[in-house]
Amino acid sequence: MSAHGHVDLGHTVAGWTGTTLALLGFAGAGASVCAAWLPGIGIGLGVVALAGLVTWLLHLVGWGKPSGPRPEPAWDWRVRDTVARTGHADCLGCRMRGGRRAATSRSAVVATPPPSAAPLPAAETGA
Repeated sequence: MSAHGHVDLGHTVAGWTGTTLALLGFAGAGASVCAAWLPGIGIGLGVVALAGLVTWLLHLVGWGKPSGPRPEPAWDWRVRDTVARTGHADCLGCRMRGGRRAATSRSAVVATPPPSAAPLPAAETGA
């Protein structure tokens, strides 16, 4: 059990990628402020903006997390959200995409577990 209890903290590929890019952008902009290099500040802030765009695009293709709680089998960060292409209800990112309306609700989210998390058949477990 983790220090946060039995909850889904939303660790996803989109989240980790966006956070890493934003951290690099802020660090670059901060170092450029210290060095008084104006183009570097702009480059760093551009990387921060790119982080937001990349995170949004990864969410739209299924590597993010819908709003609200997810079922426990979908907690692993490698689990792809299979209904993301139709949009999530109550999701600002999906509404910003435009076009199709969000067709799923919080309770209807279904994700496929990673291949390593699949249970073994009864014959192989010795049961």
